[in-house]
Amino acid sequence: MILQFTVLLPPFRRGTHIITDHLQRKILVHCKGTGMAHLFLQHTSASLCINENADPSVRADFDAFLSNFVSDDTPYFVHTYEGSDDMPAHIKTIFIGNSLTIPLTKGVFALGTWQGVYLCEHRNRGGRRSIVITVFTD
Repeated sequence: MILQFTVLLPPFRRGTHIITDHLQRKILVHCKGTGMAHLFLQHTSASLCINENADPSVRADFDAFLSNFVSDDTPYFVHTYEGSDDMPAHIKTIFIGNSLTIPLTKGVFALGTWQGVYLCEHRNRGGRRSIVITVFTD
């Protein structure tokens, strides 16, 4: 069986935010089986990834790295219509990506003990973000 639905996230400030519970609650409404969940972020200035969910210093280091990797106000960027964080956000998305595929066991993400799903918000004011979830289940 294939199911598809969209999760609309609240606005987040720039940074990395664990959104596992936001997504998991919605999946459990629709699915209790075993299969795969494909997550697709419908935006070009934010990303999805899986990383450690226990120690907040991981997120702080991740944010510090991303800020230094591609900084705002880079003088040679032309695409700055929405501000100095516009083009850097698009570049970060290229490297991190906007989709994930995660196994499901009884409707629950089969993540490792220390893993969580992150929304990486690359804009100062990115607004609400939507994720299309497609579940392939038995």
